[in-house]
Amino acid sequence: MPDVIVDCAIYREGRRHECAADFSHALDEARAEGHSFLWLGMHEPTQDEFDRVSSQFGLHPLAVEDALKAHQRPKLEVYDDSVFVVLKPITYDVRADTVTSSELMVFVGDSFVVTVRHGAASPLAAVRQRLEHHPEILRHGPGAVLYAVSDAVVDHYIEVAGELQVDLEELEAEVFAPIRRSTQNTRNTAAEIYAFKREVLEFRRATVPLTDPMSRLQSPGMPFVHDHARPFFRDVGDHLARANESVEGLDRLLSDILAAHLAQMGVRQNDDMRKISAWAALAAVPTLIAGIYGMNFADMPELKWHLGYPAILLVMAVIEVSLYRLFKRRGWL
Repeated sequence: MPDVIVDCAIYREGRRHECAADFSHALDEARAEGHSFLWLGMHEPTQDEFDRVSSQFGLHPLAVEDALKAHQRPKLEVYDDSVFVVLKPITYDVRADTVTSSELMVFVGDSFVVTVRHGAASPLAAVRQRLEHHPEILRHGPGAVLYAVSDAVVDHYIEVAGELQVDLEELEAEVFAPIRRSTQNTRNTAAEIYAFKREVLEFRRATVPLTDPMSRLQSPGMPFVHDHARPFFRDVGDHLARANESVEGLDRLLSDILAAHLAQMGVRQNDDMRKISAWAALAAVPTLIAGIYGMNFADMPELKWHLGYPAILLVMAVIEVSLYRLFKRRGWL
Protein backbone atom coordinates (compact mmCIF):
# COMPACT_ATOMS: atom_id res chain seq x y z
CA MET A 1 0.00 0.00 0.00
CA PRO A 2 2.72 2.55 -0.95
CA ASP A 3 0.27 5.24 -2.05
CA VAL A 4 -1.89 5.01 1.06
CA ILE A 5 0.81 4.87 3.71
CA VAL A 6 2.37 8.30 4.11
CA ASP A 7 4.88 7.33 6.79
CA CYS A 8 5.59 4.49 9.17
CA ALA A 9 8.19 4.31 11.92
CA ILE A 10 8.95 2.76 15.29
CA TYR A 11 10.12 5.14 17.98
CA ARG A 12 12.44 3.63 20.59
CA GLU A 13 13.27 5.96 23.46
CA GLY A 14 12.10 8.78 21.24
CA ARG A 15 14.40 7.83 18.35
CA ARG A 16 13.05 6.98 14.91
CA HIS A 17 13.58 3.54 13.37
CA GLU A 18 12.13 2.53 10.03
CA CYS A 19 9.11 0.27 10.12
CA ALA A 20 8.99 -3.12 8.46
CA ALA A 21 6.28 -3.95 5.95
CA ASP A 22 4.71 -6.42 8.39
CA PHE A 23 2.75 -4.15 10.73
CA SER A 24 1.80 -6.92 13.10
CA HIS A 25 5.42 -7.94 13.63
CA ALA A 26 6.46 -4.32 14.13
CA LEU A 27 3.65 -3.76 16.61
CA ASP A 28 4.51 -6.93 18.54
CA GLU A 29 8.10 -5.80 18.62
CA ALA A 30 7.15 -2.36 19.98
CA ARG A 31 4.91 -3.90 22.65
CA ALA A 32 7.58 -6.37 23.68
CA GLU A 33 10.15 -3.64 24.15
CA GLY A 34 7.81 -1.66 26.38
CA HIS A 35 9.43 1.73 25.74
CA SER A 36 8.61 1.87 22.02
CA PHE A 37 5.59 2.58 19.88
CA LEU A 38 4.62 2.42 16.23
CA TRP A 39 3.31 5.48 14.34
CA LEU A 40 1.55 4.72 11.06
CA GLY A 41 0.24 7.56 8.88
CA MET A 42 -2.32 6.97 6.10
CA HIS A 43 -4.05 9.18 3.53
CA GLU A 44 -7.62 8.44 2.41
CA PRO A 45 -7.46 4.64 2.52
CA THR A 46 -10.15 2.49 0.94
CA GLN A 47 -12.10 -0.19 2.78
CA ASP A 48 -9.84 -2.99 1.58
CA GLU A 49 -6.67 -1.03 2.27
CA PHE A 50 -7.71 -0.16 5.82
CA ASP A 51 -9.03 -3.64 6.68
CA ARG A 52 -5.49 -4.99 6.91
CA VAL A 53 -4.43 -2.21 9.27
CA SER A 54 -7.54 -2.37 11.43
CA SER A 55 -7.27 -6.14 11.87
CA GLN A 56 -3.60 -6.03 12.84
CA PHE A 57 -4.03 -3.13 15.25
CA GLY A 58 -7.36 -4.35 16.65
CA LEU A 59 -9.24 -1.12 15.92
CA HIS A 60 -12.92 -0.93 16.84
CA PRO A 61 -15.29 -1.41 13.86
CA LEU A 62 -17.27 1.75 14.66
CA ALA A 63 -14.12 3.85 14.73
CA VAL A 64 -12.95 2.22 11.50
CA GLU A 65 -16.25 3.10 9.85
CA ASP A 66 -15.92 6.74 10.92
CA ALA A 67 -12.33 6.87 9.72
CA LEU A 68 -13.27 5.58 6.27
CA LYS A 69 -16.43 7.62 5.71
CA ALA A 70 -15.02 10.91 7.01
CA HIS A 71 -17.41 13.89 7.22
CA GLN A 72 -17.33 13.58 11.02
CA ARG A 73 -17.63 16.19 13.72
CA PRO A 74 -14.62 16.61 16.02
CA LYS A 75 -15.09 14.05 18.78
CA LEU A 76 -13.41 11.59 21.13
CA GLU A 77 -14.42 7.96 21.54
CA VAL A 78 -12.92 5.58 24.10
CA TYR A 79 -12.87 1.87 23.28
CA ASP A 80 -11.35 -1.11 25.05
CA ASP A 81 -8.16 -1.19 23.01
CA SER A 82 -7.83 2.37 21.75
CA VAL A 83 -8.84 6.01 21.92
CA PHE A 84 -10.27 7.51 18.73
CA VAL A 85 -10.05 11.28 18.15
CA VAL A 86 -11.40 13.24 15.18
CA LEU A 87 -9.84 16.62 14.41
CA LYS A 88 -10.64 19.08 11.61
CA PRO A 89 -7.58 21.04 10.43
CA ILE A 90 -8.39 24.36 8.76
CA THR A 91 -6.65 26.09 5.87
CA TYR A 92 -7.29 29.64 4.69
CA ASP A 93 -6.63 30.69 1.09
CA VAL A 94 -5.76 34.37 1.26
CA ARG A 95 -6.12 34.92 -2.49
CA ALA A 96 -9.57 33.29 -2.73
CA ASP A 97 -10.68 34.29 0.80
CA THR A 98 -11.95 30.78 1.47
CA VAL A 99 -11.81 28.54 4.53
CA THR A 100 -11.35 24.83 3.82
CA SER A 101 -11.55 22.07 6.39
CA SER A 102 -10.14 18.57 6.15
CA GLU A 103 -10.32 15.66 8.59
CA LEU A 104 -7.73 13.94 10.70
CA MET A 105 -8.47 10.75 12.62
CA VAL A 106 -6.08 9.63 15.34
CA PHE A 107 -6.11 6.14 16.86
CA VAL A 108 -4.08 5.90 20.07
CA GLY A 109 -3.58 2.51 21.68
CA ASP A 110 -1.13 0.29 23.46
CA SER A 111 2.21 1.10 21.80
CA PHE A 112 0.75 2.47 18.57
CA VAL A 113 -0.59 5.59 16.87
CA VAL A 114 -2.50 5.39 13.60
CA THR A 115 -3.39 8.63 11.82
CA VAL A 116 -5.82 8.75 8.89
CA ARG A 117 -6.01 11.96 6.86
CA HIS A 118 -8.81 13.10 4.54
CA GLY A 119 -8.30 16.25 2.48
CA ALA A 120 -5.31 18.41 1.68
CA ALA A 121 -4.80 20.25 4.96
CA SER A 122 -2.66 18.36 7.43
CA PRO A 123 -0.09 19.35 10.04
CA LEU A 124 1.22 15.78 10.41
CA ALA A 125 4.40 16.06 8.39
CA ALA A 126 5.53 19.15 10.28
CA VAL A 127 4.47 17.65 13.62
CA ARG A 128 6.35 14.40 13.01
CA GLN A 129 9.46 16.28 11.91
CA ARG A 130 9.32 18.58 14.93
CA LEU A 131 8.83 15.69 17.35
CA GLU A 132 11.71 13.74 15.86
CA HIS A 133 13.94 16.68 16.76
CA HIS A 134 12.71 16.41 20.36
CA PRO A 135 13.01 12.76 21.37
CA GLU A 136 12.45 13.70 25.01
CA ILE A 137 8.81 14.36 24.05
CA LEU A 138 8.41 11.17 22.04
CA ARG A 139 9.66 9.15 25.01
CA HIS A 140 6.27 9.79 26.63
CA GLY A 141 4.64 7.51 24.08
CA PRO A 142 1.51 7.71 21.90
CA GLY A 143 -0.12 10.29 24.18
CA ALA A 144 2.64 12.75 23.28
CA VAL A 145 1.83 12.33 19.59
CA LEU A 146 -1.86 12.98 20.25
CA TYR A 147 -0.96 16.12 22.19
CA ALA A 148 1.43 17.41 19.51
CA VAL A 149 -1.10 16.85 16.70
CA SER A 150 -3.91 18.50 18.67
CA ASP A 151 -1.69 21.41 19.61
CA ALA A 152 -0.66 21.99 15.98
CA VAL A 153 -4.26 21.91 14.76
CA VAL A 154 -5.54 24.28 17.45
CA ASP A 155 -2.62 26.72 17.10
CA HIS A 156 -3.39 26.97 13.39
CA TYR A 157 -6.99 27.84 14.31
CA ILE A 158 -5.67 30.96 16.03
CA GLU A 159 -3.60 31.89 12.96
CA VAL A 160 -6.60 31.49 10.66
CA ALA A 161 -8.74 33.54 13.04
CA GLY A 162 -6.18 36.34 12.80
CA GLU A 163 -6.31 36.24 8.98
CA LEU A 164 -10.11 36.36 9.07
CA GLN A 165 -9.98 39.31 11.47
CA VAL A 166 -7.89 41.27 8.97
CA ASP A 167 -10.35 40.51 6.17
CA LEU A 168 -13.26 41.43 8.40
CA GLU A 169 -11.73 44.84 9.13
CA GLU A 170 -11.35 45.45 5.39
CA LEU A 171 -14.97 44.43 4.80
CA GLU A 172 -16.12 46.67 7.65
CA ALA A 173 -14.24 49.64 6.16
CA GLU A 174 -15.85 48.95 2.80
CA VAL A 175 -19.37 48.83 4.26
CA PHE A 176 -18.98 52.05 6.26
CA ALA A 177 -16.99 53.98 3.66
CA PRO A 178 -18.57 57.47 3.18
CA ILE A 179 -19.18 57.08 -0.56
CA ARG A 180 -22.30 56.50 -2.56
CA ARG A 181 -22.36 53.08 -4.16
CA SER A 182 -24.28 51.85 -7.13
CA THR A 183 -26.92 49.16 -6.80
CA GLN A 184 -24.51 46.62 -8.28
CA ASN A 185 -21.82 47.45 -5.71
CA THR A 186 -24.39 47.20 -2.93
CA ARG A 187 -25.37 43.74 -4.08
CA ASN A 188 -21.71 42.70 -4.30
CA THR A 189 -21.10 43.88 -0.74
CA ALA A 190 -24.08 41.91 0.54
CA ALA A 191 -22.79 38.83 -1.29
CA GLU A 192 -19.34 39.30 0.26
CA ILE A 193 -20.81 39.51 3.76
CA TYR A 194 -22.89 36.38 3.19
CA ALA A 195 -19.90 34.48 1.77
CA PHE A 196 -17.77 35.59 4.72
CA LYS A 197 -20.43 34.38 7.12
CA ARG A 198 -20.35 30.95 5.47
CA GLU A 199 -16.57 30.81 5.91
CA VAL A 200 -16.92 31.62 9.61
CA LEU A 201 -19.60 28.94 9.91
CA GLU A 202 -17.21 26.41 8.37
CA PHE A 203 -14.61 27.51 10.90
CA ARG A 204 -17.04 27.09 13.82
CA ARG A 205 -17.86 23.54 12.74
CA ALA A 206 -14.21 22.68 13.33
CA THR A 207 -13.55 24.54 16.59
CA VAL A 208 -16.71 24.46 18.72
CA PRO A 209 -17.31 20.65 18.81
CA LEU A 210 -13.66 20.11 19.77
CA THR A 211 -14.19 21.70 23.18
CA ASP A 212 -15.64 18.56 24.78
CA PRO A 213 -12.88 16.18 23.53
CA MET A 214 -10.16 18.52 24.79
CA SER A 215 -11.92 18.76 28.14
CA ARG A 216 -12.09 14.98 28.42
CA LEU A 217 -8.41 14.60 27.55
CA GLN A 218 -7.61 16.85 30.52
CA SER A 219 -9.54 14.64 32.93
CA PRO A 220 -7.79 11.92 34.94
CA GLY A 221 -8.09 8.29 33.97
CA MET A 222 -8.05 8.76 30.19
CA PRO A 223 -6.70 5.50 28.70
CA PHE A 224 -3.36 5.61 26.89
CA VAL A 225 -2.80 9.20 28.01
CA HIS A 226 -0.33 9.62 30.86
CA ASP A 227 -1.37 11.81 33.79
CA HIS A 228 1.70 13.97 33.18
CA ALA A 229 0.17 14.94 29.83
CA ARG A 230 -2.94 16.49 31.40
CA PRO A 231 -1.40 19.99 31.85
CA PHE A 232 -0.37 19.98 28.20
CA PHE A 233 -3.88 19.12 27.03
CA ARG A 234 -5.14 21.83 29.37
CA ASP A 235 -2.90 24.26 27.50
CA VAL A 236 -4.39 23.07 24.20
CA GLY A 237 -7.84 23.59 25.70
CA ASP A 238 -6.92 27.18 26.62
CA HIS A 239 -5.77 27.86 23.06
CA LEU A 240 -8.97 26.31 21.74
CA ALA A 241 -11.02 28.59 24.00
CA ARG A 242 -9.19 31.58 22.51
CA ALA A 243 -9.95 30.33 19.01
CA ASN A 244 -13.61 29.84 19.88
CA GLU A 245 -13.80 33.34 21.35
CA SER A 246 -12.30 34.73 18.15
CA VAL A 247 -14.79 32.81 16.02
CA GLU A 248 -17.73 33.96 18.15
CA GLY A 249 -16.48 37.55 17.90
CA LEU A 250 -16.17 37.27 14.12
CA ASP A 251 -19.68 35.89 13.86
CA ARG A 252 -21.16 38.66 16.03
CA LEU A 253 -19.34 41.39 14.12
CA LEU A 254 -20.49 39.92 10.81
CA SER A 255 -24.08 39.92 12.03
CA ASP A 256 -23.72 43.56 13.10
CA ILE A 257 -22.12 44.52 9.79
CA LEU A 258 -24.87 42.77 7.85
CA ALA A 259 -27.55 44.55 9.91
CA ALA A 260 -25.81 47.90 9.37
CA HIS A 261 -25.50 47.24 5.65
CA LEU A 262 -29.21 46.38 5.39
CA ALA A 263 -30.03 49.54 7.33
CA GLN A 264 -27.86 51.56 4.94
CA MET A 265 -29.69 50.02 2.01
CA GLY A 266 -33.02 50.99 3.59
CA VAL A 267 -31.86 54.56 4.19
CA ARG A 268 -30.51 54.76 0.64
CA GLN A 269 -33.82 53.51 -0.74
CA ASN A 270 -35.70 56.08 1.36
CA ASP A 271 -33.42 58.81 0.02
CA ASP A 272 -34.10 57.65 -3.51
CA MET A 273 -37.86 57.60 -2.89
CA ARG A 274 -37.76 61.13 -1.44
CA LYS A 275 -35.87 62.37 -4.48
CA ILE A 276 -38.32 60.70 -6.83
CA SER A 277 -41.26 62.14 -4.88
CA ALA A 278 -39.72 65.64 -4.89
CA TRP A 279 -39.09 65.62 -8.64
CA ALA A 280 -42.58 64.21 -9.21
CA ALA A 281 -44.06 67.09 -7.18
CA LEU A 282 -42.03 69.62 -9.17
CA ALA A 283 -43.31 68.11 -12.40
CA ALA A 284 -46.90 67.86 -11.16
CA VAL A 285 -47.42 71.61 -10.53
CA PRO A 286 -46.92 72.88 -14.13
CA THR A 287 -48.67 69.79 -15.44
CA LEU A 288 -51.72 70.53 -13.29
CA ILE A 289 -51.90 74.21 -14.27
CA ALA A 290 -51.34 73.48 -17.95
CA GLY A 291 -53.95 70.74 -17.79
CA ILE A 292 -56.54 73.05 -16.32
CA TYR A 293 -55.98 75.69 -19.00
CA GLY A 294 -56.07 73.04 -21.65
CA MET A 295 -59.66 71.93 -20.95
CA ASN A 296 -61.05 74.32 -23.64
CA PHE A 297 -63.93 75.79 -21.61
CA ALA A 298 -65.35 79.04 -23.04
CA ASP A 299 -65.54 80.90 -19.73
CA MET A 300 -62.16 80.64 -18.06
CA PRO A 301 -60.44 83.29 -15.86
CA GLU A 302 -57.95 85.54 -17.61
CA LEU A 303 -58.66 83.77 -20.89
CA LYS A 304 -58.91 87.05 -22.82
CA TRP A 305 -56.26 88.89 -20.76
CA HIS A 306 -53.29 89.65 -22.97
CA LEU A 307 -50.86 89.17 -20.01
CA GLY A 308 -52.45 85.87 -18.98
CA TYR A 309 -49.88 83.62 -20.66
CA PRO A 310 -46.75 85.24 -19.14
CA ALA A 311 -48.53 85.54 -15.80
CA ILE A 312 -49.24 81.80 -15.71
CA LEU A 313 -45.63 81.05 -16.61
CA LEU A 314 -44.47 83.37 -13.83
CA VAL A 315 -46.76 81.64 -11.34
CA MET A 316 -45.42 78.26 -12.41
CA ALA A 317 -41.83 79.47 -12.03
CA VAL A 318 -42.46 80.93 -8.55
CA ILE A 319 -44.13 77.73 -7.35
CA GLU A 320 -41.34 75.55 -8.83
CA VAL A 321 -38.58 77.65 -7.23
CA SER A 322 -40.39 77.64 -3.87
CA LEU A 323 -40.87 73.86 -3.93
CA TYR A 324 -37.26 73.29 -5.00
CA ARG A 325 -35.92 75.41 -2.13
CA LEU A 326 -38.25 73.64 0.32
CA PHE A 327 -37.15 70.15 -0.79
CA LYS A 328 -33.50 71.22 -0.87
CA ARG A 329 -33.68 72.58 2.69
CA ARG A 330 -35.21 69.34 3.95
CA GLY A 331 -32.60 67.22 2.20
CA TRP A 332 -34.90 65.63 -0.34
CA LEU A 333 -32.83 66.89 -3.25
